[in-house]
Parts: sequence; C-alpha cells; structure tokens
Amino acid sequence: MGDKANAHPGAAGRATAADHPASVRNVVLVGHSGSGKTTLVEALALTTGAVNRAGRVEDGGTVSDYDEIEHRQQRSVQLSLVPVEWDGYKINLLDTPGYADFVGELRAGLRAADAALFVVSASDGVDGSTRMVWEECAAVGMPRAIVVTHLEAARADFEEMTRICAEAFGGDDPDAVLPLYLPLRGPQAPDGHAPVTGLIGLLSQQLFDYSSGERKESEPGEDQLPLIEEARGRLIEGIISESEDETLMDRYLGGEQVDVKTLIEDLERAVARGVFFPVLAAAPAAEGARHGLGTVELLELITRGFPTPLEREAPRVTTVEGEPRELKLCDPDGPLVAEVVKTASDPYVGRVSLVRVFSGTLRPDATVHVSGHGLTDRGHEDHDVDERIGALSAPFGKQQRALAHCIAGDIACVAKLSRAETGDTLSAKDDPLLMEPWEMPDPLLPLAIQAHSKADEDKLSQGLSRLVAEDPTMRLEQNQNTHQVVLWCLGEAHADVALERLRNRYGVQVDVVPHKVSLRETFATRTAGRGRHVKQSGGHGQYAICEIEVEPLPGGSGIEFVDKVVGGAVPRQFIPSVEKGVKAQAARGVAAGYPLIDFRVTLLDGKAHSVDSSDAAFQTAGALALREAAADAKIHLLEPVALISVLVGDDYVGAVMSDLSGRRGRVLGTEQTSGGRTLIRAEVPEIEIGRYAVDLRSLSHGTARFSRSYARHEPMPPQIAERIREEAGSAT
Repeated sequence: MGDKANAHPGAAGRATAADHPASVRNVVLVGHSGSGKTTLVEALALTTGAVNRAGRVEDGGTVSDYDEIEHRQQRSVQLSLVPVEWDGYKINLLDTPGYADFVGELRAGLRAADAALFVVSASDGVDGSTRMVWEECAAVGMPRAIVVTHLEAARADFEEMTRICAEAFGGDDPDAVLPLYLPLRGPQAPDGHAPVTGLIGLLSQQLFDYSSGERKESEPGEDQLPLIEEARGRLIEGIISESEDETLMDRYLGGEQVDVKTLIEDLERAVARGVFFPVLAAAPAAEGARHGLGTVELLELITRGFPTPLEREAPRVTTVEGEPRELKLCDPDGPLVAEVVKTASDPYVGRVSLVRVFSGTLRPDATVHVSGHGLTDRGHEDHDVDERIGALSAPFGKQQRALAHCIAGDIACVAKLSRAETGDTLSAKDDPLLMEPWEMPDPLLPLAIQAHSKADEDKLSQGLSRLVAEDPTMRLEQNQNTHQVVLWCLGEAHADVALERLRNRYGVQVDVVPHKVSLRETFATRTAGRGRHVKQSGGHGQYAICEIEVEPLPGGSGIEFVDKVVGGAVPRQFIPSVEKGVKAQAARGVAAGYPLIDFRVTLLDGKAHSVDSSDAAFQTAGALALREAAADAKIHLLEPVALISVLVGDDYVGAVMSDLSGRRGRVLGTEQTSGGRTLIRAEVPEIEIGRYAVDLRSLSHGTARFSRSYARHEPMPPQIAERIREEAGSAT
C-alpha cells in the first residue's frame, strides 16, 4: 500500500452487479457535520471516473446530497449510497449525515457497511459525538481508518491532528493510530500559507505529487527523506506490533531490515482485523483536475486493507416463529436473507428500499417474503407478507441504474416494495426468515401537530404513517389523554425535516401546537356531596337524588365505588348508574379539566321517583354529586414524573446536575462508568423536560445521552398548579 500507482478509473456511467463477495467493499463515512464527508465521496467518484467533473453525474446532478431539503439546509440529512469501481472492485460508499439529529441514518450506514472511514477536519478536530461512534465501532470490532480533510485551512496542522486522533481513538494503544503518508506543502503564498501539493509514502518512501491535478509518482529528494525518518520508524514498529508473526519484532529490533512487501501485507491484515487504524490525508480536486489529493491512496486502502463481506460475521437469523437458524458466511447460493436499511419515497418510482444482501442472491421481479417485527413501540405494526419486487438498481444521485442481480455482500435499491419498512427482512417466500433489528436511539423530543385544514386532515394519517415507515428513529403517538397527535423526534433539525417532508413530499400542511403532558387531579381531603337532578317540563320528568362521601386513596389505586345504601333509598337498578355518572365526571375533571384519579366514592343515600327516575337521571345526579363534593374540597393537580438516566462525560456532570435541579429534579444517585463517563439517575417532572433532548445536547456539547420512563403522578407545587388552573379557566 503506497507502492502502487494504479490510477485506472472505473468505467464512467456504468452500473455493474458484483459477481463475487470478494470483489465488494462496503464503506461508511462517519464524521461531524461539516467535516467534508460528502466532498470526499464526490472526490473519490471523480477519481474512479464515475462522474465527469467534481461531484457531477451525467445529468448534471450531484452524487450525494441531492435531496431538495439537503440543498436548502446545506447539509446531509439522509444516508446516501454512491457505488464506484476501482481496479476491479465495486466500492459502495455510504455517506452519512454528521448532525446528531440524524443518527438513525448513521446507524443504518453502520449496519450496511463492513468498514468505516472517520472523516476529521484539520480545522475543527474531533468532537464528542464522533468519539462515541468510534466506541460503537470498537465494540463490534469494525475496521476503521481516519481521513484528515480541510488541510487548506490557514491553521491546519496534519501532524497535530494525527496526535489528537491518536489520543481520541487510540485508547490504551496510541501507536495503533498512525499516518501512512505525510503531506508535502508547496511554496508559501503571500498570505503566509503553504498549500499541500503532494504526499510522501512512509512505507514506500515514494513521492506522490498532485500539484498538476494528476497524480505523479517520483523519488523524493535527499532533503525530504530525513523529514519522514521518525514517522516511518514509528509506523513500522506499530505495524510489526500487530503482526501475526510473533518473531518479526525481535528480528526488527535485532537490526534485520523488513522488506516493504511484508510490511504492507501485515498492515493490510491489521487494518482488516480492526486492530490498526491508519491516518490519511485527502482534499478535493482543483477545477478541471481529475485527482483529488490522497484519493488514489485512499482507494488503495479500501480495496486492499478493508475486509470483504466474506470476513463479516453472519447476522443472527431466526424463523418468523423465533427458532434460530444458522447461516453460512455471505454465501450467494445460500438462502436469501437481506435487510432494508433505508426506505424513501420517490415521486416517480414510488417507494424505494435500500437493501443489503447478507445471504443468497436477489433478482428483479422475484417474489420475496417481507417480515418486520419488534418495533411496535415505534408505531410499526408487525407484518409478514409476500411481495413481488420491481427492478433492482444502483443509485447515483437522482438516477437509478438497472442491475441484473444483487449477490450476498452487495447493496442495491429495490423498487415497489409497498409494505417494506426500514429494518425489515427480505427472504424467500417458501423459507421466511427474520433478522434481529439493529438498536436505534429513542426519539425524546415531542412535536405536537394538527392538520391545518380539513383537506390536510384527510391526508395526515397516510403522510405520518409513511414518515414513520421510512424513519424508525421517529415515533408516532396518538395520545388518548391529551387528544394530541405527537411525533417524537431526535431533535429540532429532525423535526424540521419531518415537517418539510410532510409538506413537500406528501402535500400535508400541519400546524405545530404546544405539547401537553398528561396531568391529573385528585382529592386531597375527605369531603361529601349531594347530587340533585329534578326536572318537570310537561310529560315524562327526571328525578334522581344521591348523597356521596369521597376520600382520597394512595397513588395508583384508581377509582373505587362503594354502595352503602340501606332501605332501598336508591333502587338497586340505579346504583350502577350513579357509579357510571361519577366516573364520567371524573374523566372530565372537576378543577382544571384533567381526569380525576385515586379516590373512593361511597354512596350513602338518595331518593327516587316511581315514574320519573331513570338510568340517565341517576348518571346526571352522580356527576353533580361529585362536582359538589369537589367544590368544598382541596384538589391536588398531579403531574407525571419521569425517571431519567443521563450518561454524560465527567467534565459535564456538575453542569448537568445543576440543570436538573433547576428543573425541579431530584437526583437519586450517580454511578461511574467506563470511558470517563458518569450515569446520573434522577426523577424530574415531565413538564420540565419537553425540550431536554435539545438542552442536554447543548449543555454537554453533544456528548451526553439520556433515557426516560414514566415513574408516577405526584402533586404539583401550588403556585404552578394555580397558574395552570388559571390558563384552563381562560381557555374556556
């Protein structure tokens, strides 16, 4: 690696189907927003000949960030697949959004890929969210490499950035993160900045000059070799320390010269095993140039150092009934097992599913079994259906280029799967199988919406169901207590994209309304009430009188109804009517319009009329009795309290705990975890954490995450309860 100057591009404009898993590389690009992932993808596409000029395909569009929303927001908001060809290999480049709100798209990319390129800006450094993704990849042993971009920035320092990456990603072994090439700068410009014009390979000791827009290889000058001596020695020792040849280090330290071919082979094995993480530099091509700085070197690393799909562990698969099934590693002739990693709606084609095939071969017009389980809490119904797929294609910008097949290890787009949702499994109709869904973050920012007009109301349900089917990080809630439609999102940007897609893709205008929490009311003291419903307006009248006693019960007790009527003062057939009336009034509330809970009603006495008493009359009397009892009693307004767990870096623990205190939270305890993080458990009123997903991200610079669950309802502070009662009164 680094001794090869192959710069033969793939055939521009062609979409070919891979014929063997060994010729496929699936690579996901990871990095914070603005680090240059999309620019790098376009530079690689240009170098391979997939595009005719920087970032452009034959119809003039871009290969990535082609969605209208991405154009308007000037950032990636969805996973994009860009397939390119290089030196006989098919490389599926998966470009992911860097903004935290779209982590679901990132997780989908990680699921589909076999290796990751971490793109780091030389001017911005490594942020906390990128470190967290690195740890996720480390947990599953995914091979990784690091690409430093923005070397043209005034204060860009490749050596310093490499040191920062070793500190951030190296863990206990910083020598596992080392550069393969060092950038060479040209003459100093008038502003004092010297642009990077080439690279020097530390192993091959060859110079790769990009100053002309083409990659030219030459021998370095005598004055340049001493500049790389120290870095080359560290790299060789780092490679040898990971070598499977345990005698190699002793021989090297004993003065033996290790040939470059052996070093490169050991490097490639160490990268593929996920134990060595090379650092490279890259920059986009200049106007009119064919090669961007470092793109050839990066393509060589991908094709020769990154693992094939054959080296990935087979996914866990069961029958739809839950019985385990063993799969061979990435066998094109095995049973069909593929996973929908992303779904999208195209205005011309309809629903398009991005699919990674793990076993078997997918062919156009085949009938497959579509199975989705395990996401019912997100608004996804379990489903098992047979569907005939449409055409197979390779996406390239807005184009879809037809494929003859898609073998195990490859990725393709499938048209016309009307029931398929993100995370679903595709398998043979006569041998239906199910893959375990990947872990997705919980959406914790509520967005309450309502249709803007009657016409929008008719389309809202279908639009929302399509949104949720495409994005498993979004949850749809029809809250029966507050009567609100709530979209739970990952953050404000996630919510903005959802609203824009509803408006532009599905033609639904919605209004955002304040999110309500499920408040309750309860009696704080024992009380009594009398309900009298007596009316005579000619003809059949209404007559019902009942007397009740009310007492509070412990939280979670519900509503109890006790009959202590003696002597038939209330006829037996009307006692259930009184109970029904009491419970109906409790559901409507007695103080601020919220459901009344946790109390006991005892029916003591009443009166009836032989002709005018009825079920309806005693229901009304029961409701009136409860309202009268409430008028003379102290009523507590109850608010839901959430149990939250916050995982935060030690540097931010004080700020997070102070913030929780300001939200009327009670910290229950803290626990030290690995990686310099602390787990904080606290109880916080739900009314105080509506925007906590946004506020916590700001407070911790994007490094903290939290989970929440309902704990109980408890009395609200009097001053807050009074304000809510006043607001409820003014609303009516």
